Parts: sequence; structure tokens; C-alpha cells
Amino acid sequence: MDLAKVIGTVVATRKDPSLEGTRLLIVQPLDEKQNPISEPLVAVDTLNDAGVGEIVYIVTGGDAVSVIPGKRMPVDVAIVGLVDSISLIDTTTTSANASPETES
Repeated sequence: MDLAKVIGTVVATRKDPSLEGTRLLIVQPLDEKQNPISEPLVAVDTLNDAGVGEIVYIVTGGDAVSVIPGKRMPVDVAIVGLVDSISLIDTTTTSANASPETES
């Protein structure tokens, strides 16, 4: 799983029948510090709950095809979760008084 930020939506008047009832969103892949990496991607929102500006979990390739049990979709990227918070351990801090975690 990777992190991404929803940055837009795709409106499709016609799409594969297996995608009926799902939304297509544009996501920007992120690194662990929420910095953009690579190019934006179109992802199917399997939760039908993600909104622009939200941080989400995405899966790609073969993992994205069969995210919904019993259903195969012709997709390369799927949103599979919404991120509530991210905590990182700061390995660059050498001070004994520094907090070991930073909240993003």
C-alpha cells in the first residue's frame, strides 16, 4: 500500500460495466512525509467515500484489479482506505529531550 492525496475527479459518461457504482479520482502519490512523488494517477474509489484533499491508501497493479471480493475491475490503481493520521519516528534527532514522534 502507498499513500496518495486526492487532487481531483474524473467524470466518465461511459465506463466498463464492472466500474458501475464507483467513482474515478485523480490522486497524487506521496512519500512518508507527504511530499509528492511521481505523476498523478487515476484511481477507482472502491470506498465511494474519498474526497478532494484527503490522504488515502492506494494499491496498484494486480492488487488493484481484485480489491472488491468476487469482482475483477480493469484498473491499475484503487483507493482502499482513508488515512486518519500519520506518525513518524524522527531518526535524525539526537537530543535526549526531543520527542521521538512527529504528528503530520
